[in-house]
Amino acid sequence: MNDAIQYDYRPEHLANSEPNKYQPGDLRKEEMVLNVGPQHPSTHGVLRLEVITDGEVVMDVVPHLGYLHRCFEKHAESLPFNQIIPYVDRMDYTAAMNSEHAYVMGVERMLGIQDDIPPRVEYVRVLVAELNRLASHFIAIGTYAMDIGAYTPFLWMMRDREQILRLLEWTCGARMLYNYIWIGGLFYDIPVGFEERCGEFIKYLKPKLVELQQLVIENKIFIERTANVGILSLATAINYGCTGPILRGSGLRYDLRRVDAYSVYPELDFDIPIGKGEAGTLGDCWDRNWVRVAECWESVKIIEQCLEKLTAVHARTRNFDPQALVPKKIRPKAMDFYVRAENPKGELGYFFRTDGRADVPVRCKARSCSFHNLSVIGEISKGGLIADLVAVVGSLDLNLGEVDR
Repeated sequence: MNDAIQYDYRPEHLANSEPNKYQPGDLRKEEMVLNVGPQHPSTHGVLRLEVITDGEVVMDVVPHLGYLHRCFEKHAESLPFNQIIPYVDRMDYTAAMNSEHAYVMGVERMLGIQDDIPPRVEYVRVLVAELNRLASHFIAIGTYAMDIGAYTPFLWMMRDREQILRLLEWTCGARMLYNYIWIGGLFYDIPVGFEERCGEFIKYLKPKLVELQQLVIENKIFIERTANVGILSLATAINYGCTGPILRGSGLRYDLRRVDAYSVYPELDFDIPIGKGEAGTLGDCWDRNWVRVAECWESVKIIEQCLEKLTAVHARTRNFDPQALVPKKIRPKAMDFYVRAENPKGELGYFFRTDGRADVPVRCKARSCSFHNLSVIGEISKGGLIADLVAVVGSLDLNLGEVDR
């Protein structure tokens, strides 16, 4: 038996790069390949992770995509610009308003009408986008708590998210895929009484956010489960193109709402929370989740300011038409153009190539924040335990509709 052939059963990319060093009885060097997903509930969709382990220690993680083809970019290259918006909704379906806002803003800039958009339209756009940001963060925080063993926060988050979805459904009739922000305006003005009901919801939400912090972020068990786990250094985050709470959790105060100062965000007062390593090491799972909770408070501040502007300064008038600037034919000049905006999960960008002759883009490319954030998973999982891998995946807040677009 001692003369038996020793087979190298490691993945090809490892087997080819390193000679077989196995010795009989040396368990520390006998790596094993495990598949986590694609049907695992904690992979947040249909993500398959090829995990190379040495006992309980993770040696490498290789993410595999290709189970949720949205075909957004190919669809977009055969449709007029205004008919692409429903397909935009279906990438990050938990933050459709934010995705629409970025896309519409890009087309308006190509047409040169961005400065003609009425202030009321812009404040309504920011209002619904920040409501959707809250809903997206509620999913991230609630499902993350459930991933690591806490069920109550998930129920609380879904309860409060449901109220946001009802408000957004009131605006356009759709629960999650809205087609509400249009090129040049809006599908319709917010309903009469929306400002009052939204204000009531914000008053209700503030004490709930305090309870959330006490139940989750400040919880001793949650801290022990997430602090010093999945540490992402700032240099690594930048090198991998990470953005959003993932990047800010590593300590960089970078938010496109401030950096690019688009829409009416320059007129609003809000802070950019960053991770500080208060519970563990800077850039760990706890920091990323703390940033999301802190951003919920900042979204509440933005919503309150938008409601004040929409009632006191840019109040509804009888002759206000949110579709007054909606073009009948959208035909930008021949150009290559890129626009970006701050989605709940990071930088969402759209690249357009037009020929100046057709109302259909020659090329449309989406820069997905979840795709770039996912790419770092192998780097921050190495050396950790298999039990911590789910905690690492959940802390990235991935949406596979946007990854496999």
